[in-house]
Amino acid sequence: MIMVELLDMAYDGIITYAITEELTRKLTLGKIEKIYQPGPEELLIHIHTRNGNVRLFISCNSQSARVCLTTGAYVNPEQPPTFCMLLRKHLQGGRITSVRQRGSERIIEIDIEAQNELGFSVSRRLIAEIMAKHSNIVLVDLETGKIIDSIKRISIDVNRYRQLLPGVIYQYPPAQDKIPFKEVTSDMQLPCDDRALMKGIGGISPAISRELTASLTEQHDLSVRSDIPAKRLAEITEAAGSGNCIPRVYVDDGTPREFHITDLSEFEGLERIDFASVSECAEFYFSNREASNLVRQKAMPLLKSVQAALSKAMLKKKKLSEDLLAAENSDRFRLYGELLTANIHAVRPGLRKVTVTNYYDGSLIDIPLDEKIGPSANAQRYFKKYSKARTAIHEKQAQLEDNDRDIEYLESVVQAIEAADTVPLLEAIRSELESTGYVRRRAKASQRKKKQQKPEPYRYTLSDGTKVLVGRNNTENDYRCIPRTYRALT
Repeated sequence: MIMVELLDMAYDGIITYAITEELTRKLTLGKIEKIYQPGPEELLIHIHTRNGNVRLFISCNSQSARVCLTTGAYVNPEQPPTFCMLLRKHLQGGRITSVRQRGSERIIEIDIEAQNELGFSVSRRLIAEIMAKHSNIVLVDLETGKIIDSIKRISIDVNRYRQLLPGVIYQYPPAQDKIPFKEVTSDMQLPCDDRALMKGIGGISPAISRELTASLTEQHDLSVRSDIPAKRLAEITEAAGSGNCIPRVYVDDGTPREFHITDLSEFEGLERIDFASVSECAEFYFSNREASNLVRQKAMPLLKSVQAALSKAMLKKKKLSEDLLAAENSDRFRLYGELLTANIHAVRPGLRKVTVTNYYDGSLIDIPLDEKIGPSANAQRYFKKYSKARTAIHEKQAQLEDNDRDIEYLESVVQAIEAADTVPLLEAIRSELESTGYVRRRAKASQRKKKQQKPEPYRYTLSDGTKVLVGRNNTENDYRCIPRTYRALT
Protein backbone atom coordinates (compact mmCIF):
# COMPACT_ATOMS: atom_id res chain seq x y z
CA MET A 1 0.00 0.00 0.00
CA ILE A 2 1.24 3.51 -0.83
CA MET A 3 0.04 6.16 1.57
CA VAL A 4 0.53 9.86 1.02
CA GLU A 5 -0.50 12.75 3.24
CA LEU A 6 -0.63 16.07 1.44
CA LEU A 7 -0.78 19.36 3.26
CA ASP A 8 -0.06 21.77 0.44
CA MET A 9 -2.34 24.81 0.35
CA ALA A 10 -3.66 23.85 -3.10
CA TYR A 11 -3.51 20.09 -2.70
CA ASP A 12 -6.19 19.75 -0.02
CA GLY A 13 -8.32 16.81 1.05
CA ILE A 14 -10.80 17.35 -1.78
CA ILE A 15 -8.04 17.22 -4.40
CA THR A 16 -6.72 14.11 -2.62
CA TYR A 17 -10.18 12.55 -2.94
CA ALA A 18 -10.39 13.36 -6.65
CA ILE A 19 -6.86 12.06 -7.30
CA THR A 20 -7.62 8.87 -5.37
CA GLU A 21 -10.68 8.14 -7.48
CA GLU A 22 -8.66 8.81 -10.64
CA LEU A 23 -5.81 6.53 -9.54
CA THR A 24 -8.29 3.82 -8.51
CA ARG A 25 -9.65 3.73 -12.05
CA LYS A 26 -6.24 3.78 -13.72
CA LEU A 27 -3.87 1.90 -11.41
CA THR A 28 -5.85 -0.96 -9.86
CA LEU A 29 -4.23 -4.30 -10.81
CA GLY A 30 -1.35 -2.43 -12.41
CA LYS A 31 2.13 -3.96 -12.13
CA ILE A 32 5.06 -1.95 -10.77
CA GLU A 33 7.87 -2.32 -13.30
CA LYS A 34 10.44 0.32 -12.37
CA ILE A 35 11.09 2.65 -9.45
CA TYR A 36 13.27 5.75 -9.57
CA GLN A 37 14.16 8.52 -7.14
CA PRO A 38 14.85 11.64 -9.25
CA GLY A 39 15.31 13.89 -6.22
CA PRO A 40 15.90 13.54 -2.47
CA GLU A 41 12.14 13.81 -1.77
CA GLU A 42 10.65 12.41 -4.98
CA LEU A 43 9.61 9.02 -6.31
CA LEU A 44 8.78 8.05 -9.89
CA ILE A 45 7.05 4.68 -10.30
CA HIS A 46 6.52 3.09 -13.73
CA ILE A 47 3.35 1.00 -13.77
CA HIS A 48 2.02 -1.29 -16.49
CA THR A 49 -1.79 -1.22 -16.55
CA ARG A 50 -4.42 -2.85 -18.74
CA ASN A 51 -4.67 0.44 -20.66
CA GLY A 52 -0.93 0.90 -21.15
CA ASN A 53 2.08 2.16 -19.23
CA VAL A 54 1.75 5.11 -16.84
CA ARG A 55 4.08 6.86 -14.42
CA LEU A 56 3.12 7.77 -10.86
CA PHE A 57 4.92 10.71 -9.28
CA ILE A 58 5.07 11.19 -5.51
CA SER A 59 6.73 14.18 -3.89
CA CYS A 60 7.04 15.00 -0.19
CA ASN A 61 8.81 18.28 -0.84
CA SER A 62 7.39 20.89 1.51
CA GLN A 63 6.82 23.32 -1.37
CA SER A 64 5.43 20.91 -3.98
CA ALA A 65 3.88 17.93 -2.21
CA ARG A 66 1.71 15.87 -4.54
CA VAL A 67 0.69 12.47 -5.87
CA CYS A 68 -0.35 12.34 -9.50
CA LEU A 69 0.27 10.66 -12.82
CA THR A 70 2.90 12.42 -14.88
CA THR A 71 4.28 12.65 -18.38
CA GLY A 72 7.10 14.98 -17.38
CA ALA A 73 10.77 14.32 -17.97
CA TYR A 74 12.84 13.63 -14.87
CA VAL A 75 16.60 13.12 -14.63
CA ASN A 76 17.57 10.16 -12.47
CA PRO A 77 20.91 10.02 -10.61
CA GLU A 78 23.57 7.67 -11.97
CA GLN A 79 23.67 5.84 -8.64
CA PRO A 80 20.21 5.07 -7.18
CA PRO A 81 19.80 6.31 -3.57
CA THR A 82 19.55 3.75 -0.79
CA PHE A 83 15.82 4.26 -0.30
CA CYS A 84 15.20 3.75 -4.02
CA MET A 85 17.12 0.46 -3.95
CA LEU A 86 15.09 -0.67 -0.94
CA LEU A 87 11.80 0.09 -2.73
CA ARG A 88 12.96 -1.85 -5.77
CA LYS A 89 13.71 -4.82 -3.56
CA HIS A 90 10.32 -4.82 -1.83
CA LEU A 91 7.93 -3.41 -4.47
CA GLN A 92 9.29 -3.96 -7.97
CA GLY A 93 7.22 -6.57 -9.75
CA GLY A 94 4.37 -6.12 -7.28
CA ARG A 95 0.76 -5.56 -8.27
CA ILE A 96 -1.45 -2.73 -7.03
CA THR A 97 -4.59 -4.18 -5.40
CA SER A 98 -6.36 -1.01 -4.26
CA VAL A 99 -6.11 2.76 -4.02
CA ARG A 100 -8.00 4.76 -1.41
CA GLN A 101 -7.99 7.92 0.64
CA ARG A 102 -7.81 7.59 4.41
CA GLY A 103 -11.05 9.22 5.53
CA SER A 104 -11.08 12.87 4.53
CA GLU A 105 -7.40 13.31 5.30
CA ARG A 106 -4.70 14.19 2.83
CA ILE A 107 -3.49 10.63 2.76
CA ILE A 108 -3.56 8.24 -0.21
CA GLU A 109 -3.12 4.52 0.41
CA ILE A 110 -2.10 2.09 -2.34
CA ASP A 111 -2.02 -1.59 -1.42
CA ILE A 112 0.66 -3.63 -3.20
CA GLU A 113 1.02 -7.41 -3.31
CA ALA A 114 4.62 -8.38 -4.03
CA GLN A 115 6.96 -11.32 -3.53
CA ASN A 116 9.84 -11.55 -1.10
CA GLU A 117 13.25 -13.15 -1.74
CA LEU A 118 11.82 -16.62 -1.06
CA GLY A 119 8.99 -16.16 -3.55
CA PHE A 120 6.23 -15.83 -0.95
CA SER A 121 3.48 -13.24 -1.41
CA VAL A 122 3.71 -10.24 0.94
CA SER A 123 1.71 -7.05 1.37
CA ARG A 124 3.53 -3.76 1.55
CA ARG A 125 2.52 -0.18 2.25
CA LEU A 126 4.51 2.85 1.13
CA ILE A 127 3.59 5.81 3.29
CA ALA A 128 4.37 9.33 2.16
CA GLU A 129 3.53 12.03 4.70
CA ILE A 130 3.70 15.52 3.33
CA MET A 131 3.35 18.00 6.15
CA ALA A 132 5.40 21.08 5.26
CA LYS A 133 8.90 20.61 6.68
CA HIS A 134 7.83 17.31 8.33
CA SER A 135 7.06 15.64 4.99
CA ASN A 136 8.24 12.06 4.58
CA ILE A 137 7.79 8.81 2.66
CA VAL A 138 7.79 5.54 4.60
CA LEU A 139 7.61 1.85 3.60
CA VAL A 140 5.53 -0.36 5.94
CA ASP A 141 4.97 -4.12 6.14
CA LEU A 142 1.19 -4.67 6.33
CA GLU A 143 1.40 -7.97 8.20
CA THR A 144 3.36 -6.59 11.14
CA GLY A 145 2.53 -2.90 10.78
CA LYS A 146 6.23 -2.14 11.22
CA ILE A 147 8.21 0.42 9.27
CA ILE A 148 10.70 -1.11 6.84
CA ASP A 149 12.39 2.25 6.19
CA SER A 150 11.66 5.91 5.43
CA ILE A 151 13.10 8.44 3.03
CA LYS A 152 13.86 10.65 6.06
CA ARG A 153 14.37 8.89 9.37
CA ILE A 154 12.75 10.67 12.32
CA SER A 155 14.09 9.78 15.76
CA ILE A 156 12.65 10.45 19.19
CA ASP A 157 14.92 13.47 19.50
CA VAL A 158 13.01 15.09 16.64
CA ASN A 159 9.47 13.86 17.35
CA ARG A 160 8.47 12.30 20.68
CA TYR A 161 5.02 11.23 19.48
CA ARG A 162 5.88 9.52 16.20
CA GLN A 163 9.21 7.97 15.27
CA LEU A 164 9.76 6.94 11.67
CA LEU A 165 12.53 4.39 11.97
CA PRO A 166 13.02 0.78 10.75
CA GLY A 167 11.31 -1.71 13.05
CA VAL A 168 8.99 0.83 14.73
CA ILE A 169 5.21 0.29 14.54
CA TYR A 170 3.78 2.88 12.18
CA GLN A 171 1.27 5.34 13.59
CA TYR A 172 -0.90 7.68 11.56
CA PRO A 173 -0.48 11.41 12.16
CA PRO A 174 -2.70 12.57 15.05
CA ALA A 175 -6.29 13.23 13.99
CA GLN A 176 -7.59 16.79 14.09
CA ASP A 177 -10.72 17.70 16.03
CA LYS A 178 -12.67 18.69 12.91
CA ILE A 179 -15.65 17.44 10.92
CA PRO A 180 -14.30 15.51 7.88
CA PHE A 181 -15.47 17.19 4.68
CA LYS A 182 -16.86 13.87 3.42
CA GLU A 183 -19.27 13.77 6.37
CA VAL A 184 -20.76 17.18 5.59
CA THR A 185 -24.28 16.87 4.18
CA SER A 186 -26.25 19.51 2.31
CA ASP A 187 -28.72 20.04 5.17
CA MET A 188 -26.06 20.73 7.81
CA GLN A 189 -25.72 24.16 9.40
CA LEU A 190 -22.17 25.47 9.11
CA PRO A 191 -20.53 28.78 10.04
CA CYS A 192 -20.74 31.44 7.33
CA ASP A 193 -17.24 32.71 8.04
CA ASP A 194 -14.31 31.25 6.09
CA ARG A 195 -12.00 31.22 9.12
CA ALA A 196 -14.58 29.37 11.21
CA LEU A 197 -15.02 26.88 8.36
CA MET A 198 -11.28 26.23 8.28
CA LYS A 199 -11.28 25.58 12.02
CA GLY A 200 -14.31 23.33 11.92
CA ILE A 201 -14.03 21.34 8.66
CA GLY A 202 -11.14 18.99 8.00
CA GLY A 203 -9.54 18.55 4.58
CA ILE A 204 -10.43 21.89 2.97
CA SER A 205 -7.98 24.57 1.89
CA PRO A 206 -8.30 28.30 2.65
CA ALA A 207 -9.30 28.90 -0.99
CA ILE A 208 -12.20 26.43 -0.69
CA SER A 209 -13.32 27.89 2.65
CA ARG A 210 -13.48 31.33 1.02
CA GLU A 211 -15.32 29.86 -1.97
CA LEU A 212 -17.92 28.26 0.32
CA THR A 213 -18.84 31.67 1.74
CA ALA A 214 -18.53 33.57 -1.56
CA SER A 215 -22.06 32.59 -2.64
CA LEU A 216 -23.62 34.18 0.42
CA THR A 217 -25.69 37.24 -0.42
CA GLU A 218 -25.79 40.46 1.53
CA GLN A 219 -29.09 39.63 3.20
CA HIS A 220 -27.52 36.73 5.08
CA ASP A 221 -26.39 37.54 8.57
CA LEU A 222 -22.85 36.19 8.85
CA SER A 223 -23.22 35.92 12.62
CA VAL A 224 -25.75 33.10 12.27
CA ARG A 225 -25.33 29.58 10.88
CA SER A 226 -26.50 28.66 7.41
CA ASP A 227 -26.78 25.60 5.20
CA ILE A 228 -25.42 27.45 2.13
CA PRO A 229 -21.73 26.51 2.71
CA ALA A 230 -22.75 22.91 3.43
CA LYS A 231 -24.71 22.63 0.18
CA ARG A 232 -21.79 24.05 -1.80
CA LEU A 233 -19.29 21.72 -0.12
CA ALA A 234 -21.50 18.69 -0.71
CA GLU A 235 -21.67 19.56 -4.41
CA ILE A 236 -17.88 19.86 -4.64
CA THR A 237 -17.37 16.58 -2.77
CA GLU A 238 -19.80 14.73 -5.04
CA ALA A 239 -18.04 16.09 -8.13
CA ALA A 240 -14.64 15.00 -6.77
CA GLY A 241 -15.86 11.48 -6.03
CA SER A 242 -17.68 10.95 -9.33
CA GLY A 243 -14.99 12.45 -11.54
CA ASN A 244 -17.64 14.78 -12.97
CA CYS A 245 -15.52 17.88 -12.57
CA ILE A 246 -13.30 20.17 -14.62
CA PRO A 247 -9.90 20.65 -12.95
CA ARG A 248 -8.54 24.12 -13.60
CA VAL A 249 -5.47 26.23 -12.88
CA TYR A 250 -5.59 30.00 -12.36
CA VAL A 251 -2.56 31.71 -13.87
CA ASP A 252 -1.30 35.22 -13.13
CA ASP A 253 1.27 36.63 -15.55
CA GLY A 254 2.48 33.16 -16.48
CA THR A 255 2.74 31.92 -12.88
CA PRO A 256 0.15 29.47 -11.47
CA ARG A 257 -1.62 30.95 -8.47
CA GLU A 258 -4.07 28.21 -7.48
CA PHE A 259 -5.78 25.09 -8.80
CA HIS A 260 -8.81 23.02 -7.90
CA ILE A 261 -11.67 20.95 -9.32
CA THR A 262 -14.22 23.74 -8.82
CA ASP A 263 -14.59 27.44 -9.54
CA LEU A 264 -12.68 29.79 -7.25
CA SER A 265 -14.43 33.13 -7.61
CA GLU A 266 -11.62 35.09 -5.95
CA PHE A 267 -9.41 34.30 -8.98
CA GLU A 268 -12.00 35.14 -11.66
CA GLY A 269 -9.87 37.96 -13.09
CA LEU A 270 -6.95 35.63 -13.84
CA GLU A 271 -6.36 33.39 -16.83
CA ARG A 272 -7.97 29.99 -16.38
CA ILE A 273 -6.66 26.76 -17.95
CA ASP A 274 -8.90 23.66 -17.88
CA PHE A 275 -7.62 20.06 -17.90
CA ALA A 276 -9.05 16.65 -18.68
CA SER A 277 -7.75 15.04 -15.46
CA VAL A 278 -6.78 16.08 -11.95
CA SER A 279 -3.29 14.62 -12.47
CA GLU A 280 -2.67 16.81 -15.52
CA CYS A 281 -3.94 19.83 -13.62
CA ALA A 282 -1.78 19.17 -10.55
CA GLU A 283 1.31 18.39 -12.65
CA PHE A 284 0.91 21.59 -14.65
CA TYR A 285 0.42 23.66 -11.50
CA PHE A 286 3.38 22.31 -9.56
CA SER A 287 5.84 21.90 -12.44
CA ASN A 288 5.23 25.43 -13.71
CA ARG A 289 5.29 26.87 -10.22
CA GLU A 290 8.56 25.08 -9.50
CA ALA A 291 9.97 26.35 -12.80
CA SER A 292 8.88 29.90 -11.95
CA ASN A 293 10.42 29.64 -8.49
CA LEU A 294 13.65 28.23 -9.93
CA VAL A 295 13.88 31.06 -12.45
CA ARG A 296 13.29 33.63 -9.70
CA GLN A 297 15.87 31.99 -7.44
CA LYS A 298 18.51 32.05 -10.17
CA ALA A 299 17.53 35.53 -11.32
CA MET A 300 17.78 37.22 -7.90
CA PRO A 301 21.58 37.01 -7.36
CA LEU A 302 22.18 37.90 -11.00
CA LEU A 303 19.83 40.87 -10.78
CA LYS A 304 21.46 41.96 -7.53
CA SER A 305 24.91 41.95 -9.14
CA VAL A 306 23.76 43.92 -12.17
CA GLN A 307 21.88 46.46 -10.05
CA ALA A 308 24.98 46.92 -7.89
CA ALA A 309 27.05 47.56 -11.03
CA LEU A 310 24.36 49.94 -12.26
CA SER A 311 24.37 51.87 -8.97
CA LYS A 312 28.16 52.11 -9.16
CA ALA A 313 27.93 53.42 -12.72
CA MET A 314 25.34 56.02 -11.67
CA LEU A 315 27.63 57.25 -8.87
CA LYS A 316 30.51 57.42 -11.33
CA LYS A 317 28.37 59.48 -13.68
CA LYS A 318 27.60 61.93 -10.89
CA LYS A 319 31.29 62.29 -10.00
CA LEU A 320 32.34 62.70 -13.65
CA SER A 321 29.63 65.29 -14.21
CA GLU A 322 30.86 67.25 -11.18
CA ASP A 323 34.48 67.04 -12.39
CA LEU A 324 33.45 68.10 -15.88
CA LEU A 325 31.53 71.09 -14.54
CA ALA A 326 34.55 72.12 -12.49
CA ALA A 327 36.81 71.75 -15.55
CA GLU A 328 34.46 73.81 -17.69
CA ASN A 329 34.69 76.62 -15.10
CA SER A 330 38.47 76.77 -15.48
CA ASP A 331 38.55 80.01 -17.52
CA ARG A 332 39.22 81.93 -14.30
CA PHE A 333 42.65 80.22 -14.06
CA ARG A 334 43.58 81.60 -17.47
CA LEU A 335 42.33 85.07 -16.40
CA TYR A 336 44.36 84.95 -13.18
CA GLY A 337 47.49 84.04 -15.13
CA GLU A 338 46.97 86.84 -17.65
CA LEU A 339 46.29 89.47 -14.96
CA LEU A 340 49.30 88.41 -12.89
CA THR A 341 51.53 88.59 -15.98
CA ALA A 342 50.20 92.06 -16.83
CA ASN A 343 50.65 93.31 -13.25
CA ILE A 344 53.79 91.42 -12.34
CA HIS A 345 55.61 94.64 -11.40
CA ALA A 346 52.93 95.42 -8.78
CA VAL A 347 53.01 92.04 -7.05
CA ARG A 348 55.40 91.83 -4.13
CA PRO A 349 56.83 88.41 -3.15
CA GLY A 350 55.32 86.82 0.01
CA LEU A 351 51.76 88.05 -0.55
CA ARG A 352 48.84 85.63 -0.09
CA LYS A 353 46.62 87.54 -2.50
CA VAL A 354 46.71 90.57 -4.72
CA THR A 355 43.93 92.88 -5.95
CA VAL A 356 44.25 93.95 -9.58
CA THR A 357 42.03 95.54 -12.21
CA ASN A 358 40.35 93.18 -14.66
CA TYR A 359 41.08 94.93 -17.97
CA TYR A 360 38.20 93.05 -19.64
CA ASP A 361 35.48 94.83 -17.67
CA GLY A 362 37.38 97.32 -15.44
CA SER A 363 36.37 95.62 -12.17
CA LEU A 364 38.68 94.80 -9.29
CA ILE A 365 39.49 91.13 -8.75
CA ASP A 366 41.26 89.30 -5.93
CA ILE A 367 43.77 86.66 -7.02
CA PRO A 368 44.94 84.06 -4.41
CA LEU A 369 48.73 83.60 -4.37
CA ASP A 370 51.19 81.05 -3.05
CA GLU A 371 53.44 83.17 -0.83
CA LYS A 372 56.30 80.65 -1.18
CA ILE A 373 56.85 81.39 -4.88
CA GLY A 374 57.24 84.56 -6.88
CA PRO A 375 54.68 86.45 -9.03
CA SER A 376 55.86 84.87 -12.32
CA ALA A 377 55.71 81.34 -10.86
CA ASN A 378 52.18 82.03 -9.57
CA ALA A 379 51.12 83.11 -13.06
CA GLN A 380 52.64 79.96 -14.59
CA ARG A 381 50.86 77.84 -11.93
CA TYR A 382 47.49 79.25 -13.04
CA PHE A 383 48.27 78.68 -16.71
CA LYS A 384 49.13 75.03 -15.93
CA LYS A 385 45.86 74.61 -14.00
CA TYR A 386 43.97 76.02 -16.96
CA SER A 387 45.77 73.74 -19.43
CA LYS A 388 45.19 70.71 -17.20
CA ALA A 389 41.50 71.54 -16.84
CA ARG A 390 41.06 71.92 -20.61
CA THR A 391 42.68 68.51 -21.15
CA ALA A 392 40.48 67.03 -18.44
CA ILE A 393 37.36 68.25 -20.25
CA HIS A 394 38.07 65.96 -23.19
CA GLU A 395 39.00 63.04 -20.92
CA LYS A 396 35.97 63.48 -18.68
CA GLN A 397 33.66 63.79 -21.65
CA ALA A 398 35.03 60.57 -23.15
CA GLN A 399 34.73 58.78 -19.78
CA LEU A 400 31.21 60.12 -19.33
CA GLU A 401 30.17 58.86 -22.76
CA ASP A 402 31.63 55.42 -22.02
CA ASN A 403 29.91 55.38 -18.64
CA ASP A 404 26.58 56.36 -20.22
CA ARG A 405 26.91 53.43 -22.62
CA ASP A 406 27.60 51.14 -19.63
CA ILE A 407 24.48 52.46 -17.88
CA GLU A 408 22.37 51.93 -20.99
CA TYR A 409 23.73 48.39 -21.35
CA LEU A 410 23.17 47.50 -17.69
CA GLU A 411 19.63 48.87 -17.80
CA SER A 412 18.92 46.65 -20.82
CA VAL A 413 20.37 43.65 -18.95
CA VAL A 414 18.13 44.37 -15.94
CA GLN A 415 15.13 44.35 -18.27
CA ALA A 416 16.34 41.09 -19.86
CA ILE A 417 16.74 39.40 -16.45
CA GLU A 418 13.31 40.54 -15.30
CA ALA A 419 11.77 39.26 -18.54
CA ALA A 420 13.65 35.93 -18.56
CA ASP A 421 11.28 33.00 -18.16
CA THR A 422 13.67 30.05 -18.47
CA VAL A 423 16.88 28.94 -16.74
CA PRO A 424 18.83 28.54 -20.04
CA LEU A 425 18.03 32.15 -20.92
CA LEU A 426 19.34 33.31 -17.52
CA GLU A 427 22.47 31.21 -18.04
CA ALA A 428 23.03 32.91 -21.41
CA ILE A 429 22.70 36.32 -19.74
CA ARG A 430 25.10 35.28 -17.00
CA SER A 431 27.62 34.03 -19.56
CA GLU A 432 27.43 37.40 -21.31
CA LEU A 433 27.97 39.27 -18.03
CA GLU A 434 30.93 37.04 -17.17
CA SER A 435 32.52 37.75 -20.55
CA THR A 436 32.07 41.50 -20.05
CA GLY A 437 33.43 41.37 -16.51
CA TYR A 438 30.30 42.53 -14.68
CA VAL A 439 29.88 39.15 -12.95
CA ARG A 440 32.68 37.04 -11.53
CA ARG A 441 33.27 33.80 -13.39
CA ARG A 442 32.19 30.70 -11.52
CA ALA A 443 34.75 28.21 -10.21
CA LYS A 444 36.11 25.75 -12.74
CA ALA A 445 34.65 22.85 -10.76
CA SER A 446 31.16 24.06 -11.59
CA GLN A 447 32.04 24.76 -15.20
CA ARG A 448 32.05 21.29 -16.66
CA LYS A 449 32.61 21.57 -20.35
CA LYS A 450 29.35 21.11 -22.16
CA LYS A 451 28.54 21.47 -25.80
CA GLN A 452 27.01 24.89 -26.08
CA GLN A 453 23.80 24.91 -28.01
CA LYS A 454 23.18 27.74 -30.41
CA PRO A 455 20.38 29.85 -28.91
CA GLU A 456 17.13 29.88 -30.81
CA PRO A 457 16.15 33.46 -31.70
CA TYR A 458 12.63 34.83 -31.99
CA ARG A 459 11.30 34.43 -35.53
CA TYR A 460 9.12 37.02 -37.26
CA THR A 461 7.74 37.31 -40.78
CA LEU A 462 7.53 40.77 -42.36
CA SER A 463 4.76 41.86 -44.71
CA ASP A 464 6.97 41.15 -47.73
CA GLY A 465 7.59 37.58 -46.54
CA THR A 466 11.11 38.23 -45.24
CA LYS A 467 12.05 36.07 -42.26
CA VAL A 468 13.62 38.06 -39.42
CA LEU A 469 15.52 36.51 -36.50
CA VAL A 470 15.84 38.56 -33.30
CA GLY A 471 18.00 37.55 -30.35
CA ARG A 472 16.67 37.62 -26.80
CA ASN A 473 19.78 39.32 -25.40
CA ASN A 474 22.91 41.11 -26.61
CA THR A 475 24.96 37.95 -27.11
CA GLU A 476 22.27 36.21 -29.10
CA ASN A 477 22.11 39.21 -31.43
CA ASP A 478 25.76 38.56 -32.26
CA TYR A 479 24.83 35.24 -33.89
CA ARG A 480 24.21 35.70 -37.61
CA CYS A 481 21.87 33.24 -39.28
CA ILE A 482 22.08 33.94 -42.99
CA PRO A 483 20.31 31.29 -45.01
CA ARG A 484 19.04 32.93 -48.20
CA THR A 485 15.52 33.41 -46.87
CA TYR A 486 16.56 34.75 -43.44
CA ARG A 487 17.87 38.05 -42.20
CA ALA A 488 19.18 38.53 -38.67
CA LEU A 489 18.68 41.82 -36.88
CA THR A 490 21.65 42.72 -34.73
